Formats: sequence, C-alpha cells, structure tokens
Amino acid sequence: MSERVVVVGGGIAGLATAYRLLSAQHGFDVVVLEAGDAPGGKIRSAVVGGVELEAGPDSILSRKPWAVDLCRELGLGDELVAPTSASAQVHGRAGLVRLPSGPYGISTDLMELWRWPGMSYRGKLRAALDLVRPARRDDGDESLGSLLRRRIGDEATRALVAPLLGGLFAGDVDRLSVRATFPELAAWERGSGSLIRGARAASGAARSRRAIGPPTPMFLRLRGGLRRLTQALVDAIGPERLWLGTAATAVERRGRGFAVAAGDRELTADTVVLASPAHVTADLLEGLAPDVAPALRAIPHVSTAVVLLVYPEGTAGRLPDSSGFVAPPGALDVTAATLVSRKWPDETFGDRAVVRGFVGAAGSERAIDVADDELVARVARQLADLYPLPADPDAAEVVRWPRAMPQYEVGHLDRVRAIEDGVPPGVFLVGQAYRGTGIPDCVRQANEVAGRVDAPAAR
Repeated sequence: MSERVVVVGGGIAGLATAYRLLSAQHGFDVVVLEAGDAPGGKIRSAVVGGVELEAGPDSILSRKPWAVDLCRELGLGDELVAPTSASAQVHGRAGLVRLPSGPYGISTDLMELWRWPGMSYRGKLRAALDLVRPARRDDGDESLGSLLRRRIGDEATRALVAPLLGGLFAGDVDRLSVRATFPELAAWERGSGSLIRGARAASGAARSRRAIGPPTPMFLRLRGGLRRLTQALVDAIGPERLWLGTAATAVERRGRGFAVAAGDRELTADTVVLASPAHVTADLLEGLAPDVAPALRAIPHVSTAVVLLVYPEGTAGRLPDSSGFVAPPGALDVTAATLVSRKWPDETFGDRAVVRGFVGAAGSERAIDVADDELVARVARQLADLYPLPADPDAAEVVRWPRAMPQYEVGHLDRVRAIEDGVPPGVFLVGQAYRGTGIPDCVRQANEVAGRVDAPAAR
C-alpha cells in the first residue's frame, strides 16, 4: 500500500517537493493543497498594456544550479534565455551610476574604485583599508551591516553594497544575518583576510570556469515567463493531485499518521509537508507542536509591492543600456527598478519602454500604504526624474505582496534549526522562510525534504 503524503502549499517549494516525491521509487500517493485559485505562489504574471509581465520573480539565479537543473529535467532547458543587458546601476550622490564590476558591488580593482563617482574620496580610502584591517576572530553570526562597516566603512556600505544586498531581501543590512544570507562574505574575510581579496579570488575562479567552458549568465529566464516552470511541474505531478481553492486549517495526530483538515474535508496522511508561509504553518501546528508555533510567528516578514509600467510607443530608446538600478534605503520610494524592455526584450513590447518598480522594504513599508493610483503616480514621477520618460505611463498595474519577504535576522539559522527539531516526526517544513528565499533555494530545499521523506528511517 502506498504512503500518503499531503503537501500544504502549491508554490514552487510545494510543487517541487511533490514532483520529487512522485519521481521516487516508492510509489508515494501525493496530494497538494493550495488555498489560492492558481499554483505557483509568488511566480505570477499580469497583463499590462497588452503585454504579459512578471509580477513576482522574473529570473533564476544560475550560480545556484537547482532550479536550472529542474528546468532541464522538465524539458525546458532549451527555453532558458539570458538577459540582453546585464549592467546594473545604483542611485546616489552622482545620480545613477554603474555598479563596480566586482561581485556584490565590491570592487576588485582599486583604480576602478578610486574613479567610481558614487562615493567621496574619503569613503574610498576607508573602503581600501579593508586590505589591511585584521580579520574578525569570532566566527559567530553577525549582521551584514556589522561585517560591511567593519571591512569597508559606513559610506561604502550605505552607498554601494547595502542597496544591492539588502535589496535582494527587502531587508535592513544591520539586522540581516550574514550566515543566512551571504555566508561567502564571512568566508572571504576568514579565508582571504579581506572582502576585496575574497572578491578577487571569486572573480578569478569565475574567469577560470569560463575559460574551460561556455560562459553562464548570472540570471536566466524562461521564454514565455517563469509560469512555464510552474505549469511543467503541475503537468508532471498530475493536475488531479493539485487541489486548488483548498486551504488546510489544521494538522492533528491520528494514530501513527496525521489528519489534515481542509475545508469540510479531512485527509489522512502518513507524512505532511508544510510548504505554506511561516505564519500559516504556525496556525496549522498550533495543536500539534505548540512550542514551535510562536517561533514560526517570530520570523519577521516585510510587505512589498511591484509596480508594472508600460509607456507609449517611441519610448524604448529613452532607457539606457542597463538592467536597472537599486537605491539606498530611504533615498526614493522606489527601492529598485528593472528596465524590462532592455533586460528582457520581447517583440510584444514594440517600441515601448517597460519598467518594473519595487516599493517597500524593512523600515519603509509605509511607502506602500497608499492607493494604487497614488503609488503608480509616485513611482512614475521618480522614474521620470531619472530617465527621459513621460510622467504618465500608458498602462500600469500594482501587484501587492503582503508579508512576502521573510527577514533572516541575526541568529536565523539557529532559530530554524530549533523549529525543525521541535516539529514531530513525519512533519517537514519547506519554503522561503527557512533556508533561502529565491527559486533555486526553494528547489534545493524541496529536493532535500523529499529525500528525507523517502529515507528508510522516515518510512
């Protein structure tokens, strides 16, 4: 008799877990419960001005291979495409300037850093002291801000690196954990004694890989949008195993297994995989693991919004050859923008400029507490101040993501470990609140959880 696994949550983590379990050789009976009316979670598109645009993530980070490998496994490998413009900019004292060429905005060339117009000479000198300052001896967790300010100083942290690294998590670098977000930075300090030398070594290793094989762009997307990955997973799982519009409301012990309440139905399960947001998972585990629920609720989350803008014909050429920009906290309502028609051109755009603006981050969530029309107007005005674009786009849409971005604050991995240890055997957690927020990390977690479910000890 096959074992029943109920997966709660039909986002990328839940779908990838179900797919991997069904690919195992033990004949699992898998059901995926999704409260919404469509699968994919934050992988969502919207039609604006007659063109389909990504409303959530728009690409896959290729240096973390798990999502790219999954695309290839699902027959989508030939559909992965690279951006046509990879250079990014940062907003600062000199307006929009190109980020230095090193990884994470950390310049590997002191002459390039010296010529960079986005900082004062005093700030550049302080950043260069990274090469001679002693490395930290304590290997405990610390904030990104603490590490960056110690190594490269306040100005370089605020003007250059924090907008990029903090922006990826919509977070505050003075609260985000190094271990949970960018552990390589701590490894660079320990191994090379310097972030600049560590960045040089990482860049050299990347050049060596390119010398022995074709270059791999940092980001890739699927022709037609990332929803094709979601659809391919649904097709592989079997649509009959995905129950849309079915919200799980409780998980209880039932004999040697579990009972999952879902609306007016109750599903029995040998194993339960919770791929739901942390606060939903907390509610589901309230009776089964009461000590774990408060810890799940204590993981902070930030609300954000994506503003999709399509401009009139004849505006495409007004955008620079850049993928977009990031901005320091508090500088603009727009924390970042992607120049979609430059980075991911599409024939459906015609000669129109297409831009995605991002609003909301830790400490600036109030920026999204306005009506959609006002938010569009603010973003459009700020973009018109930076680019020769009209103040009013032809079409626009706001997509809001309440409590969308988990904040990996200092000590996050220890908290996650305690949460996982407190969950009863037979229940597994997966998703962006735990060990990586991006699509590749969610796929990696799905692979790992499916492997643990499939292990003899779990069965």
